[in-house]
Amino acid sequence: MSLAFDEYGRPFIILREQERKSRVKGIEAVKASIMAAKTVARTLRSSLGPKGMDKMLQSPDGDVTITNDGATILEMMEVENQIGKLMVELSKSQDHEIGDGTTGVVVLAGALLEHAESLLDMGMHPLRIAEGYELACKVATENLDNIKTRFEFSREDIEPLVKTCMTTLSSKVVGRLKRPMAEICVKAVLAVADLERRDVNLDLIKVEGKVGGKMEDTRLVEGIVIDKEFSHPQMPKELRDVKVAILTCPFEPPKPKTKHKVDIDTVEKFEALREAERTYFTDMVQRCKDSGAQLVICQWGFDDEANHLLMHQNLPAVRWVGGVEIELLAMATGARIVPRFQELTADKLGFAGSVKELGFGTTKDKMLVIEGCPNLKAVTIFVRGGNRMVLDEIKRSLHDAICVARNLVRDNAIVYGGGAAEISCALAVEEAADKVTGVEHYAMRAFSDALQAVPLALAENSGLPPIESLTAVKKRQLQESNPYLGIDCNDTGTNDMREQNVFETVIGKKQQLFLATQVCKMILKIDDVIKPSDFE
Repeated sequence: MSLAFDEYGRPFIILREQERKSRVKGIEAVKASIMAAKTVARTLRSSLGPKGMDKMLQSPDGDVTITNDGATILEMMEVENQIGKLMVELSKSQDHEIGDGTTGVVVLAGALLEHAESLLDMGMHPLRIAEGYELACKVATENLDNIKTRFEFSREDIEPLVKTCMTTLSSKVVGRLKRPMAEICVKAVLAVADLERRDVNLDLIKVEGKVGGKMEDTRLVEGIVIDKEFSHPQMPKELRDVKVAILTCPFEPPKPKTKHKVDIDTVEKFEALREAERTYFTDMVQRCKDSGAQLVICQWGFDDEANHLLMHQNLPAVRWVGGVEIELLAMATGARIVPRFQELTADKLGFAGSVKELGFGTTKDKMLVIEGCPNLKAVTIFVRGGNRMVLDEIKRSLHDAICVARNLVRDNAIVYGGGAAEISCALAVEEAADKVTGVEHYAMRAFSDALQAVPLALAENSGLPPIESLTAVKKRQLQESNPYLGIDCNDTGTNDMREQNVFETVIGKKQQLFLATQVCKMILKIDDVIKPSDFE
C-alpha cells in the first residue's frame, strides 16, 4: 500500500494487486467487525449458566466433541473471520489466566459491542465510546471490591472451597455429582498447595481417565496412576511397602553410535557373544537387586532376556513410562532419577506403600496405581465415564473446578453468582454515569445495559421470563441495597445467592470485565479492513 497525490495535490492510496483485494472502511468497517463478534457471542449465549445447553462439534477427521465449555467450543469451531478469531483469543485468555468464566466473557464482550452499535448510529465517535467503557469498567471493578466477601479456609475446613467449586460444576455434565466431584478437586488442590506462599502448581495434579464404569467411580488417588502394566505377565499384581528405583537407562546391551558390522564365523564366537550379552543383563539386574530395589520403573524398554531375568530374580518392573510421569513419581516417592546403572545406590531409592495393577471389565487394559508415598506432592484424579465424549467433558469440568480452587488459594475473595455481581455493577455504573458530563455518559449507560446481558441470558436459558426476572431482581437490589440477589436459575424459591451457595471468585469476575472491555476497545478502533477478496 502506498500514498500518492493527483495533479491537484489530493492524496489517494494505491493498493498492490488492488483487483484481488476487498476493502471496507469507516463506520462500515466498525459495524462489520461488531457483526462478526456478535455472531460468535450469540453462539455461546445459550451455553451460559446451570441450565445452559451443550454444543456438539465434529472435527474434519470425524471426532465428535460434546461440551458447554466456552473456550473448547470456540477453539473447535474453526472461526475464519479475523474479528471472530479475536473472540476465540479472548476466551482462551480467560481460560489460561482463570480457567473458568470462558462463556461469560464472550457473552459480555458481545453485549458491549451490540450496545456500542446503537451509539455509533447516534453519531458517536468510536473512541469516545471506548473511553466511556474504560471509565465504566473502572467503576465496575471498584464496585466488585466493595461487595466482595472473604472466605477463610484451612486444610481442615474445606467447606468454603467446596461450595465455590460446586457453583462451577453445576453447569457441567457432572452437575448431579457436584458435591463429591468438588470435594475431590479441593482435596487435590490442597494436597499440592503451598499455603504459605499461596501458590498451587497444577502440573502436580494429573487427571487420568478410562472409559467404562460410571461417573460415581471417579476418585482421588493420593499418588500416581500410570497407564502401564508390569513388564511380565507372571510378576505379582500387588506390592506392599516397596523400595522403588527410577531409571532412565534401558535394559539393553550397549549400541555403538557408529555403524558397525560383526563377523561371526565359528560357533565359539557366537557362544562368546551370547555369553557377553547374558553377563551384561545379569550385571544390570544384579546391580538393581544389590541396591535393595523391590520395584524398577524404567523410562525405556527391556530386552526379552532382561525381562526374563527380572522375573526370575523376583524383581517386578514397569517399562516405557513417560518423562512427565517419571518426574511425578520421583517427587511422590522421594526417589532420585538414575541415568546409569553404575550410579544406582540404596540412598537413591524411593518408597511406595502400595503398587497395584488394576484391570477393567473384560478389556485387556491395565493401569498401575502407586499410593502411600511419603511426599504427597503429586496426586491423580482417576475419572470414569460411559464413553470417550463424556470422559473428556468430565475432565474439562474438573479442570475448571481445580482452577477455581487454585484461584481461591491465591486470593480468597468471592462475589455472589447468578448474575448478582453483574446487576450490582450495572447499578453502580448507572449511578456513576449520572455524575459524568459529556458523551462518555452515554457509553457508561450502554456498559451498564450490557452487564445485564449475563443475568438476562441466565434467566432465558433457565426457562424464566428474562425481562420480568431481571427487573424484579434489579428492583429488589435497589430497594434493599442487597448485592447478593441474583436470578433463581435452579427454581429454589429464593433469589438470595448466599442461601443458594452460588459463589464466584473476584479475580475471575474482574478478569472478565478487563478482557471484554479491552477487546471491545480494540474492535472499535478498527476503521479500515483490507483483505483478500472472496472472489478471484
